[in-house]
Amino acid sequence: MLEIKTKKFQEFTIEELYAILQLRSEVFIVEQDCVYQDIDNKDQNALHIIGTKNGEVVAYTRIFAPGFYFKDASIGRVVVKQSERKYGYGKVIMEASINAVKIHFNETKIHISAQEYLIKFYSSLGFKQVGEGYLEDGIPHVGMIRT
Repeated sequence: MLEIKTKKFQEFTIEELYAILQLRSEVFIVEQDCVYQDIDNKDQNALHIIGTKNGEVVAYTRIFAPGFYFKDASIGRVVVKQSERKYGYGKVIMEASINAVKIHFNETKIHISAQEYLIKFYSSLGFKQVGEGYLEDGIPHVGMIRT
């Protein structure tokens, strides 16, 4: 069972921050073989949705209020530990993130930058593709919006 917590950057313990950055690095940099600057000085302005299982961070997103990242509220850095994906935690962490956007920002319109291979996954959560595809850090992405 995934336990979900929502935290501001300033509320992290050093151990939580380390675990989150380790998971993001493990998936986005090592697994996806993508050299990019993950630590981007935006975490301080995000709300962080953290999924833990037996005390280990296995799922995570960060959410932003409208106007910070996109014109609309946004969800980014969606990540699930590779060994935990078979349990549907991607859907669980995204549903928690969508709910957190409603609760914390009083918004229902959400803009994401989705990796192309995940269009079907995000569509199942109510997101619709907008515009043409583009490369972000060398990986094909598309803009998607949920209203």
